[in-house]
Amino acid sequence: MSDIIGTLRFSLAGADKVQFVWSGAILLTIAILAVLHHKWRYYDGQLKQWKKLCFIPFIISLLHFIIYTAPHLLQNYTPMYLISLLPLITALCAERDKGYRKVAPIIWVLTAVFGLRFISAASDIHNYTRKSYSDSFHSLVKKMDKRYVLKEWKEIDFFALEDKYMPMVKKAEQEKDPAMFADAVTLFCNELHDGHVSVHSYYDKSKYHSAFEPNDYGMAMIQLDSGEVIAVCTDEAIHSLGITDGTVITKWNGKPLSQAVQEDVIYDDEAVKANADKLAFIELSGMGGDTVEVSFIGSDGKEKSAVLSAMENGDTYGDALDALDHFPEDTRELYSANFSTKMLDDKCGCLVLSAEFTGGSLRDDLDFYKGESKWSREMFRKKLRKLKAQGMEYLVVDMRNNGGGSGVVGYALCSLLTNEDMFAAGLGMRKNGEYVQLAEQRIKGDGEFADLNVVVLANHNCVSAGDSTAFCLSKLPNVTLAGITDPNGSAQITGGRCFLSKALVSVSFPVCLMLNENGEPDIDPRADRISRDPCEVRIPLDRDAAMKIFRDKEDYELEWAVKYLEQ
Repeated sequence: MSDIIGTLRFSLAGADKVQFVWSGAILLTIAILAVLHHKWRYYDGQLKQWKKLCFIPFIISLLHFIIYTAPHLLQNYTPMYLISLLPLITALCAERDKGYRKVAPIIWVLTAVFGLRFISAASDIHNYTRKSYSDSFHSLVKKMDKRYVLKEWKEIDFFALEDKYMPMVKKAEQEKDPAMFADAVTLFCNELHDGHVSVHSYYDKSKYHSAFEPNDYGMAMIQLDSGEVIAVCTDEAIHSLGITDGTVITKWNGKPLSQAVQEDVIYDDEAVKANADKLAFIELSGMGGDTVEVSFIGSDGKEKSAVLSAMENGDTYGDALDALDHFPEDTRELYSANFSTKMLDDKCGCLVLSAEFTGGSLRDDLDFYKGESKWSREMFRKKLRKLKAQGMEYLVVDMRNNGGGSGVVGYALCSLLTNEDMFAAGLGMRKNGEYVQLAEQRIKGDGEFADLNVVVLANHNCVSAGDSTAFCLSKLPNVTLAGITDPNGSAQITGGRCFLSKALVSVSFPVCLMLNENGEPDIDPRADRISRDPCEVRIPLDRDAAMKIFRDKEDYELEWAVKYLEQ
């Protein structure tokens, strides 16, 4: 019970308290209306007056809407607005005693449901859409300085960052360029290196263009474990120049590649530096103007140069990222495959875990407050038993591109793979720059499949609850966490969101703390950007592996995992 109360405090700690004053005013008014109806129900005059009073909650919501709500914010306050409409339903049957007695309990149940939904989705949302570019940016900085939960952990000086990027914001303001404004906000947020800090832009992208949009020169680049950088995903248009898949690249626009990466790659939002380094050459392959000069080792072993022109309608950059991440063209495929299982061969089973959502949002919310998901545990149990019946002796859990969700879903899988009870995560709050734990989530060892050898595949897109699940799995002696890149390194819980000038840009950021056993922020790196949940085994990326991934579009990591388990 104490952990349920602590979890509730945890949810409320990340919310804007002003919004609870508004919702509290609505609920208090509804309670007063219920008392007044009980007293006045037999008096026609007072009952008519009571029906008019039923509009008060709606009027409160209307005032709230005018003051706080922009179109993008409406869904966040919908439960509160729905509650304010419920008294109007009771007003319709106020004069019919039996009708009122039938409707009233339903109204109270709906009020409880909408109220629980409002609390469980409680967030810290702010509307700065009526302000100018520079004023809304300043408001964002002040709010994040006050509410961003990892400010001290990552050693962030928000006002120094404001000084750094405000000139770009003011230039965008003068030129009335929303794309430049969005780019400035993005660069500011990228300095936090937090996978839970995200920028969303809503300007006309057919009219304005971001500086982050990569050009397509008919090739991408990737660095092998040997240090060599090779061309991948090459277009036939550049084959005649001597550049094909596997060609060694030496310079980009006349600069040695190490220098070009440092000077020309402007977009780096990765929490873990090692992940950013792995992706850097893919990022570099989109940097340049209408043309770019590329130096490479030709088939005769000599260094040569060629000028590549930017191609229209190409997406080599996206193709290379998707190939490296094994990311499907349609995101819906990723989530439709969640919890799916299959046998990879006669002995190796595979379970896909691409999100910690069960498909029932209310169930997930309740399980989060209880600190465990029995439904998920039994679901995983049935699936693993079916694989066992098909001859499974070892298992691959594919968590690549796991988008997160509710950690208790992932912890349910952990419980089946261990006999031991273990700490999963602490739920906390940031107070005066310090961390206070309010509740604890634990993994209760079930152990039915504790004798199963498991490889968990993860990558830099494995984030949030996925990060936490992968980390907990990696602690088990029968589990190996592996990948070409490490998990994302972002495990705090979002809830903060600011909408900036004219609703052109919004910024989301974490306001609720996940803590480890030592009372420190769980998983997220410090300012050094060194992973705190790294892969235990690094999947090799040599030339043959690169050809399988980028040219042949094979699932090299899954193939590697099966061979690793067989050994």
